[in-house]
Amino acid sequence: MLSPAIQDYLKVIFLIQEENVVVTTTDIARAMNVSAASVTGMIKRLDRMKLVVHESYKGVTLTEAGEKIALEIIRHHRLLETYLREILGYSWEKMHDEAEHLEHHISEDFEERIDALLGYPTHDPHGHPIPTQDLEMVRAKTVALSDAPTDQPLAIHHLSDTDTSLLGLLEDIGLMPGCEVRIVRRQRNGMIVRVENRGEVSITERISGSVYVMA
Repeated sequence: MLSPAIQDYLKVIFLIQEENVVVTTTDIARAMNVSAASVTGMIKRLDRMKLVVHESYKGVTLTEAGEKIALEIIRHHRLLETYLREILGYSWEKMHDEAEHLEHHISEDFEERIDALLGYPTHDPHGHPIPTQDLEMVRAKTVALSDAPTDQPLAIHHLSDTDTSLLGLLEDIGLMPGCEVRIVRRQRNGMIVRVENRGEVSITERISGSVYVMA
């Protein structure tokens, strides 16, 4: 069985790979809050295990075997977050940390039972797609609200889970997956948006950069 550290690296590489054309060791170090030297050592190890390929100027890419492991861990994580939030009532902040710990230790039987109990959800509480049991994942084309066009109806697809401290605030003002929002006007360090069933609200750049809408 692969160590939690290896699983975490593969998961992080996959998630960065979804956003960037080239995944660098600097990207990985920043995402995992570890030193560049630690990342370099692990990448060499993963390369030897044929889970990643690391080429100069092309960055780090997952092999088919590495991607399969990453998707399995992402499936565990997102199912667990959904279970912790919807069934056990965990807060946004505690939900993520608990899922980070548990994702490495649940059995496939436990995973299947959670999936069935939840009614086979396709997205987690943040709006991120949950990989299927066959490890397939539908990816939607999205853009950060901060980069979206003004005065157009925009459907919120997902929220960034990088900064969990923001999630409670986003819920309070109604910026949640599935809701409609419209940018009324941009202003210094933020914008005014009209939120479905909530009216107009002023949000910061930090908030608008954490909300993703359908492109």
